[in-house]
Amino acid sequence: MSAPTDRSTAVADLAAMRQATVLVLGPEGRPHALPPSPVNLSDVIATLRGYLEWLVPQVERQAARMPKDSVARACACACVGQARRRLSTAPSHRYGGDIGHARRLARVLCALCDDYESTGETP
Repeated sequence: MSAPTDRSTAVADLAAMRQATVLVLGPEGRPHALPPSPVNLSDVIATLRGYLEWLVPQVERQAARMPKDSVARACACACVGQARRRLSTAPSHRYGGDIGHARRLARVLCALCDDYESTGETP
C-alpha cells in the first residue's frame, strides 16, 4: 500500500485510496473499525498522507478549470483547504492520538476522492 511515486504522470487509483481509508474507518466509513497495530498505524498514516499530498493538487487543478460560481468548485476548494490543514497537523492525545489523526486523514481523503470524481475525468 503506497502512494503514487511519479506525481506528474500518475493516475489516481481511487479504489486503492478508498481501501486505505477502510483500515481506520471500517467498510461503512464510520470509526468503528478496530485500529491497526501501532506499527501498522504509522504505515497507514504515512500512506494516507502520501495519497493526500498527491491528490490535493490534482483536485485543486481540476477545480480551477470550473466556473468560479460553481458549487462543485466551492466544495472542492473547501475540501482542499481542510486537507491542507490536516496535513499540517500531527497526532494529539487530546484528539484521539494516532488513531484519531489517521481517521481525520481518512475522512478528508474520502471527501477528496469524491471531489476528484466530481470535478474531472476519472480513470
